[in-house]
Amino acid sequence: MTNDLNTLATALYVRIDDTLQASPELAPWRLAVGIAPTLSDSELLTLAVMSALLGYTSERRWLRRVAADFRGMFPYVPGQSGYNKRLPAASSLVTRMIRILAADTTLWSDDVWVVDSTPVGCGCSRETAKRSDLAGWAQYGYCASHSRYFWGLRLHQVCTIGRLPVLFALTGAKADERETLRDMLDTAPDVTASRSRQTITGDENYHGREFERDGHGRPGHREWGWRDRGGAAAPGPRGGAPRPARPHCRPRTGRPHRRCLRHGG
Repeated sequence: MTNDLNTLATALYVRIDDTLQASPELAPWRLAVGIAPTLSDSELLTLAVMSALLGYTSERRWLRRVAADFRGMFPYVPGQSGYNKRLPAASSLVTRMIRILAADTTLWSDDVWVVDSTPVGCGCSRETAKRSDLAGWAQYGYCASHSRYFWGLRLHQVCTIGRLPVLFALTGAKADERETLRDMLDTAPDVTASRSRQTITGDENYHGREFERDGHGRPGHREWGWRDRGGAAAPGPRGGAPRPARPHCRPRTGRPHRRCLRHGG
């Protein structure tokens, strides 16, 4: 088990370090003179990716694991305070590098994406809503899946069928899901540019007349269409021409019909 993890850590480090050497502009800016960080950016990202792959949610537990099993590969292991300072400062680098690593997997080429959102509760009392630093960003919203109101944020994700995250956004609880999806696609043109026939499937919250009209007038337009469970042709939006059903877009038995958003023409 340890040998396999050592191989994984080595492969991740080599891939990340080669990418940073080829594209040094990705690294966080720092002064040309001064003391260089003891833990390099490549080592920091390798630790961050491995902690996610191994399912660690506690930084203290993860750093203890590194000190116990990977001391030979990481000569310097920072404490929890130092690690917590370096990692948020390199958040943009982490986001870009995760996308680069994801593109190396076979799941990245999946032609079907799933979009959905989930509530992120940030407080359960009125006093918390008043005093929290998130006040002004976090909002009161309603979660139909749990039939409850909450105060906090909403996490939007676009993932492959194999649960590989492609795009994500953290917004207020009242943010419109259609607008958020449009913004996620517009802010990542490098992700959608090479996908001429990408299908995005979501629930009824992502259906809207203006959203459909906007999709047809944009480069790489997006169009809505019903997909039924029987595999036969289904009616298009507002009585339009029927489109053939796609088996991989069928909803599960007992679930409401989903709408599919096809990216590209």
